[in-house]
Amino acid sequence: MSSSLSSLFAAVERGDKTISDDLFTVLYNELHRLARCQLSHQAPMSIGATTLLHQAYIEMAGRSGAVFPDRSRFMAYAARVMRGLIIDHARTKSAHKRGGQFHITSWDTAIEQPADYLELEQLGSALDELAEVDSSLAEVVDMKFFCGFTFTEIAAMKNLSERTVQRQWEKARIYLHRKLSRDLEG
Repeated sequence: MSSSLSSLFAAVERGDKTISDDLFTVLYNELHRLARCQLSHQAPMSIGATTLLHQAYIEMAGRSGAVFPDRSRFMAYAARVMRGLIIDHARTKSAHKRGGQFHITSWDTAIEQPADYLELEQLGSALDELAEVDSSLAEVVDMKFFCGFTFTEIAAMKNLSERTVQRQWEKARIYLHRKLSRDLEG
């Protein structure tokens, strides 16, 4: 399976558009698990894992110039796209709660736990900033926190030792903690 994935990634990198659909089919179950994991970190949302996955696919297929030399970079990219879609969905929902768009609906009596959309947006911005400073640290955060991979799985995908991945995780956590603390203070 790993060699077939490598050949699919290589073909996509060469610009073969038909292969990208084959790659999506091969990785569908893993991407669906990733979408469920992404949504599990959020308060209950009105978007499902399958919908998130399909929106992410449309978003990824529409971008040109994205290069995925290996599975770990593809999964980290997919996690970032899904994270961005969740943040956009949260912004829209938050705008609706503040009267951003009025429309007549039936009265929903289900109690939904409010999500802290501001924190989600700040985390997304902090991760984007971390990616500019050190993309490998941001990739580890995406793979660990958003994809739900273990340190062992991340190490195998990135061809690093597990201890190196743990150190990268700690560095990223410290950076994000400082960044988010500064944002909350100011």
